[in-house]
Amino acid sequence: MPYGQPYGQQPPPPPQPQQAPYGPGPQTPYPPYQQQQPGYGHMPPPALRPGIIPLRPLGLGDILDGTIKLIRSNPKAVLGLSAVAALLASVPVAIGQAFLLDALPSPLDDPETIAAAESELYSVSGILGQYAPTIISSAISFVVVTLLTGVLTRILGRAVFGGNISAGEAWQLVKGRVPALFGVVGMMAAIMIVPLVVFVLLLVAIAMNASGPESGLWLLGLTLVFIVVYLAYYLFFRTRFAFASPAVVLEGRGPVDAMRRSWHLVSGDFWRVFGILLLTSVLVGLVAGLLTLPFTLAGTMFGMFGAGAATPIVSAVLIAIGGTLGSMFTYPFEAGVSGLLYADRRMRSEAFDLVLQTAAIEQQRQGWVHASADELWHPSNSARS
Repeated sequence: MPYGQPYGQQPPPPPQPQQAPYGPGPQTPYPPYQQQQPGYGHMPPPALRPGIIPLRPLGLGDILDGTIKLIRSNPKAVLGLSAVAALLASVPVAIGQAFLLDALPSPLDDPETIAAAESELYSVSGILGQYAPTIISSAISFVVVTLLTGVLTRILGRAVFGGNISAGEAWQLVKGRVPALFGVVGMMAAIMIVPLVVFVLLLVAIAMNASGPESGLWLLGLTLVFIVVYLAYYLFFRTRFAFASPAVVLEGRGPVDAMRRSWHLVSGDFWRVFGILLLTSVLVGLVAGLLTLPFTLAGTMFGMFGAGAATPIVSAVLIAIGGTLGSMFTYPFEAGVSGLLYADRRMRSEAFDLVLQTAAIEQQRQGWVHASADELWHPSNSARS
């Protein structure tokens, strides 16, 4: 106690620093244990997720999870349309395989019957009977898969915001883009088929002018080299033009402009897009094979060893069921991955996630997803356009 201060009296409090007339005074730094260090501190808030994906650049898990959520969120439209498309494409092949198996001799037949049946298969009518159903099925697949891709892409465009759309509504939005879709698919088919035609013609010309066993080995080696080169060629252009269909449906572009747009979007991240598309093809191929194999095997065995007039019908039904189940899963999954990869590339290269987040906040405020959300995919709405 200081000298001269009465007993029991407390010393006066120390003077307080004067506050600035406006706002707080100078801030003191946090103690060392409270200062934020790189890699620590508060985590950023999670990205908005009004629909099947978070509205930020996507990882592989986000793309696969979003595709599954697309199927689960609207199974009637997605799986229903895929089943119809798969059935239309599978029936001609199933019928052709069933009647081919019925025409094949049974392993229990005598050798003379087997030889006569085999000679019939290699006749002109036999060859036409074997390949005509495949050609018909390929033509049907060309049409229905093109239409299905457009409809599924439109459903995906609305599902990103958490909205559902029926198959009929999606078709009304897509039908005006059908000619452009067929233009994209037709140009892609030309890009893929022309090298095959040139090689086959070259191979025929070489075979007609060659003779001897050495020429046969040389042709075999040339064929193997072409297969390797063509596989690389196919994968390269398939990756480069993977986003052409979404650009047609969601951005309203023409065929050539859509393919140019896809090439531009893929240019920034070719190997990542290539890897995800290849992994998707492997995954859906394995799952589709597991779904298809039991029915195809049962139909084949029934066609080979069955007896009676109903044998081809039962065999065709089993093979068609297997093909439909496999394609019903393959079609929407590949379309979903392609569409979400397209959205991811726009978010990474054009800051499109900012556009989506702004729209999602407004839609949450209104309490519903308006049809005008479809217009947000137009490239004029990109943050860096």
